[in-house]
Amino acid sequence: MTEHETPKAEHTAEGQTGHAEHAAEGRTGHKEAGDDRSRHAGGPAPGAAADQEPPGQEDGEQVGTGIETSGGPEAAIPELVIISGMSGAGRSTAAKCLEDLGWFVVDNLPPALIPTMVELGARSQGNVARIAVVVDVRGRRFFDNLRESLADLAVKGVTRRIVFLESSDDALVRRFESVRRPHPLQGDGRIVDGIDAERELLRELRGDADLVIDTSSLNVHELRAKMDAQFAGEEEPELRATVMSFGFKYGLPVDADLVVDMRFLPNPHWVPELRPYTGLNEEVSAYVFNQPGAKEFLDRYAELLQLIAAGYRREGKRYVTIAVGCTGGKHRSVATSEKLAARLASQGVETVIVHRDMGRE
Repeated sequence: MTEHETPKAEHTAEGQTGHAEHAAEGRTGHKEAGDDRSRHAGGPAPGAAADQEPPGQEDGEQVGTGIETSGGPEAAIPELVIISGMSGAGRSTAAKCLEDLGWFVVDNLPPALIPTMVELGARSQGNVARIAVVVDVRGRRFFDNLRESLADLAVKGVTRRIVFLESSDDALVRRFESVRRPHPLQGDGRIVDGIDAERELLRELRGDADLVIDTSSLNVHELRAKMDAQFAGEEEPELRATVMSFGFKYGLPVDADLVVDMRFLPNPHWVPELRPYTGLNEEVSAYVFNQPGAKEFLDRYAELLQLIAAGYRREGKRYVTIAVGCTGGKHRSVATSEKLAARLASQGVETVIVHRDMGRE
């Protein structure tokens, strides 16, 4: 059974700070299913970043930030997350998740006003400590100002993160058709024409994103689980990882940073007593890792990931998606993902496990 979000942005103010109200995403739609195949490995959900402590103030201005304050106690610069991505990919769901976590969320804010929003947050005496801004092509001509605004934030020393919601053309077309709404950029053309135009417009922003989430096969609950994994909790770990099992016959995950191919191991599908089960089953997992080279591969790849993780930290990359594939995404990839996620968690990497294709057969 599928449910789709229908967009309208609503904002109400409470006092001087306010809370952003979000209805479901505008012309988009997002699939919702009953089961949730996403979970954490090795502990509770990771934490959101703590508020940055600003340097000292002089003459009512924060040194090194360029953001003026109204005097009085030293003001903290709000944490900023920019949510963008394809229309229909679930921006409203991601924004609503952050709102539920206590973020001040503003939908469809013209990019030129983002620095002003951050400055107002800095003047709120801590009442607005975390700001999330949804930026999309509904901003039309304002969207061209986004890069200038990001450069302005960098000059002022504001730390920002960009979350980009991605989805396949097929999934986006299905969502638009299900709600019988046009794509905001299709004009007199087809939905796919609007999707192509939007991808081209967002290409550079996608390359700058700190976190890319592919929602092609995610339902609302799974997307919320991914957002919770990145932004919920008390402390922010140095690196967060999503370990995703998948089936090659269903296509590569577009948001994968690293791809592992487990098809070099015998397929439990051809063992009659194991075929009905998945890699979560102990017998299936034992069968997979009793094969020659399986345990050695896991050990060496875990060591390789330690080197990669250290490099990511040095480069300031906070998120990594490791896609582990086999033919159908049911046996070998699932068993390996579980083992690999446990290794990462034991090394202090906050880890989420997603079994993308398990249950599709």
